[in-house]
Amino acid sequence: MVAYKSKVVERITLPSKERRTQALEEAGYNAFNLPADDVFIDLLTDSGTGAMSDDQWAALLQGDEAYAGSSSFDRLESAVADVMGFERVVPAHQGRGAENVLYGSLLSEGDVALNNTHFDTTRAHVSNQGADPVDCPVPGAHDPATDEPFKGDFSIEQARAVVDEVGADQVPLVILTITNNSTAGQPVSVENTRRVRAFADEIDATFVIDACRFAENAYFVTQREDEFTDATVAEVAREQLGLADALVMSGKKDGLANVGGFVATDDEALFEQCKQRAILYEGFPTYGGMAGRDVAAMAVGLREAVEESYIEDRVEQVRELGAMLEEAGLPVYTPTGGHAVYLDAGAIFPEIPAEQFPGQALVCELYREGGVRGVELGSFAFPETDRPELVRLAVPRRTYHREHFEHVVETAEAVLENRHEVSGLEIVSNPAVPELRHFSASLEPISAEAATTVDAGSD
Repeated sequence: MVAYKSKVVERITLPSKERRTQALEEAGYNAFNLPADDVFIDLLTDSGTGAMSDDQWAALLQGDEAYAGSSSFDRLESAVADVMGFERVVPAHQGRGAENVLYGSLLSEGDVALNNTHFDTTRAHVSNQGADPVDCPVPGAHDPATDEPFKGDFSIEQARAVVDEVGADQVPLVILTITNNSTAGQPVSVENTRRVRAFADEIDATFVIDACRFAENAYFVTQREDEFTDATVAEVAREQLGLADALVMSGKKDGLANVGGFVATDDEALFEQCKQRAILYEGFPTYGGMAGRDVAAMAVGLREAVEESYIEDRVEQVRELGAMLEEAGLPVYTPTGGHAVYLDAGAIFPEIPAEQFPGQALVCELYREGGVRGVELGSFAFPETDRPELVRLAVPRRTYHREHFEHVVETAEAVLENRHEVSGLEIVSNPAVPELRHFSASLEPISAEAATTVDAGSD
């Protein structure tokens, strides 16, 4: 069921293939470097790229821009308490700002942080504290073809093995990312969340939920977990989030806002520590680096995110795109997640080895062929990790329609048809932080002769 209609529209144009080829070269074969005006359908991310509601736009006009004691912050604090169940909130300009505030308060040199699967900025923030980010996905999480309902779950068994190796004293933090972005947006069950809570208690660790897509996760729980078939999305969200000691949130996802984030906790000592760190890095604790109008818009968005009509439309639209791509013969990670469709670039380009970045090659060809921008989440984005060669097509909220999806599918079909003409890529300019190289590194295609030499040398 469609949950909204358009009030404002934006003109978009498809640049010529000649211009797209030129833009790709100028961008160093990195989609992050492409000018947005040269992109036709932008599926790079769902973070801050969606359309806000009329109620959110009204909240923008009502925003209180006071430096301290803003009434916009009161509205955010009330929304977090009502929707998520936490009374104390520390705002930040976006999710990674909130990660800096929280993980900088919880981690020290030599610590180990456990996560179902760390995403890029989370991994970088953990590493930046001198700590070791360790992934604990469940078996089958990185298999695009298995049809399990909660492939985003946290493996207690893997986590215990890490604790047995390094000692509980070295593991002060356990993180659960819902939905699990690095595992194709797969959901986490409430039962698994309860088990993670018990495990964190067992080793005396702080249990944090990365709640960026908490509403999407709650919707999947109502569809797939027997205990919650009669529950509302709002009820599941409160139940699941309430198991954590603290939340870290990017309001640019299930806050339905274009900017903003926060840390939420009921731990008074942790709250005070985060608040003081936020003053240093983000701003005064009642604005956190945001304009008051943006704080107010996020407060409205949190409430809208758990409305049944909205969240059903949101998740089902992503499912529709996945089904269309799968029907067209593209290898899709299944089941489809809540915010994006993930294509298996390794299956599309089996002749391109991981060290030549088949996922990034697919990103480039989708843009060259049809002006569609996605993002690689395989060996290029996550060096030195054992992850499948996936390309994420993230769907901005309340933005695109079926006609846009039809163009995406036609583009992907054309790439698939011409896949034997595509070469791998090599990095020619690398940033200093390897965990974040996919944001700014430059690449170039590997010639047929060079690719043959690489292949021969790897035998």
